[in-house]
Amino acid sequence: MPKVRFVKENMEIEVPAGTTILAAAKKARAPQGDRCGGVCACSTCHVYVVDGFDRTSDIEDEEFDILDKAFDVRSTSRLGCQARVLGDIAVEITDESFEAFLDEHPDDKARARALRPG
Repeated sequence: MPKVRFVKENMEIEVPAGTTILAAAKKARAPQGDRCGGVCACSTCHVYVVDGFDRTSDIEDEEFDILDKAFDVRSTSRLGCQARVLGDIAVEITDESFEAFLDEHPDDKARARALRPG
């Protein structure tokens, strides 16, 4: 099974191939935002794939359209709700997504902040 590593949080989880990055984050309890519930209607699950970009599913037009709403989009940007894991990858949850998570999960703020030292 592929591994997804969340770099800033120093977390790693194995997931079945085809699992979205967002589903992997939820399974690992990584602090990734998903204000729209993971239906490609916002950009709060924005991540950077720092290793293994070629081991994610192809980007569809709808994802490109929503990425236009995100901050600091890079060539390795993906929406966690759309990008499916095909092999081992490492991702960085964007600050935008992390802040959205804190807003969405007020009862989990202390744990989430503890995952990001500094």
